[in-house]
Amino acid sequence: MSQAPEPQITRLLKIMARLRDPEHGCEWDVAQTFDTIAPYTIEEAYEVADAIERRDIAELRSELGDLLFQVVFHSRMAEEAGDFAFEDVARAISDKMETRHPHIFGDETGIMDGKRWEDLKAAERENSGSDSAMDGVANALPALMRSEKLQKRAARVGFEWDDLKGPKDKLVEELEELDSASEDERLVEAGDVLFVAVNIVRRYGIDAEQALKASNSKFERRFREMERLAKEDGHLFSDLSLDEQERYWQAVKGLEKTQ
Repeated sequence: MSQAPEPQITRLLKIMARLRDPEHGCEWDVAQTFDTIAPYTIEEAYEVADAIERRDIAELRSELGDLLFQVVFHSRMAEEAGDFAFEDVARAISDKMETRHPHIFGDETGIMDGKRWEDLKAAERENSGSDSAMDGVANALPALMRSEKLQKRAARVGFEWDDLKGPKDKLVEELEELDSASEDERLVEAGDVLFVAVNIVRRYGIDAEQALKASNSKFERRFREMERLAKEDGHLFSDLSLDEQERYWQAVKGLEKTQ
């Protein structure tokens, strides 16, 4: 009687254990630590997001595998240190999801809205010994995303302008402070400008990270098209005057409106 095939997650865990074997493993894998692997984990998460954005399902499957491998890698290093294992990671997220969905796995009724979700997360932080609304906002998040999360936490405890006039006036003030700042002060003052800009965007219900990402893509697309049009006209874009470059910019914008 043939044996049932080994679950693929079991196979992956065995592969990771072999790679980390001090005597017979891979020298590179054995040498890694949480700190050295963390950048790869972040990179793989971005590659998952990129595959989704490009709607490349085959690539998404591959990138999700790479991301899962990162989870297995960290779990294996923790197991070797006697801290926790992959099973504990899976159990922890399962417990968390059941706790955060009491309307599905518990006795609550109704719809899980954003406020209820945040209330549950806040209760988790309090139960874990958190004593600040700022606790749990990861330092490694992209700066715009972290800014938005910090502001949302502050708003939940009432630290928020009553309306948009507040942050808009503040943006003008911060721009003036940046304009008059000394060289040593400019970095901080520039950060203050961006921080307030995030607040304004957030008040419109827009994700600042996604908004800037969209603007980056639009700018890159238009710039490449300007270069292409200039080349068609027999010009090197970098040799053109700013006025000539601006004419190509307006031409590209005009083409977009007609498409």
